[in-house]
Amino acid sequence: MQLVVARIGRAHGIKGEVTVEVRTDEPELRLGPGARLTTDPAANGPLTIETGRVHSGRLLLRFEGVRDRTAAEALRNTLLIADVDPAEPPEDPEEFYDHQLIDLDVVLADGTEIGRITEISHLPSQDLFIVERPDGSEVMIPFVEEIVSEIDLEEQRAVVTPPPGLIDDSQAVIVSSRDEEASEPGNDA
Repeated sequence: MQLVVARIGRAHGIKGEVTVEVRTDEPELRLGPGARLTTDPAANGPLTIETGRVHSGRLLLRFEGVRDRTAAEALRNTLLIADVDPAEPPEDPEEFYDHQLIDLDVVLADGTEIGRITEISHLPSQDLFIVERPDGSEVMIPFVEEIVSEIDLEEQRAVVTPPPGLIDDSQAVIVSSRDEEASEPGNDA
């Protein structure tokens, strides 16, 4: 199975280093020196990592055969793809690969069916489950510990405890600071 583990950003310096946007929870395993990665577009690879270092909070990589800024800049926006054994679980038991989560049933703690995970959307701040409901509509559920209380791969289900309004619009609580200001004594609204 192939997993996108990073996207190459801009060139850094004049010796062929590039910044990378890491898309794996295991960068030390997937993006270490000697790792050979396929690419998208395929014409840019495969690439073998020669060195890696962190500079100002960003991961910098240098690839074998990429020796100058021009060659590094030509790789910009290339996706780095690692071959991963689908049976191999992530090192951390609280982490999951997308293929493990797709098609899980989503239920409330009391067993009420919400739907089935059809897609995982990876956003900068958090991941979202895209859940298809039995009526064909979709709901987005943030994949955060406060909402997704359990992932049970054996039972093929994700247990959620959503805040009011996340699953059912009729339970939404709308809070506005204007409502509070209008109700304060001395405010004529």
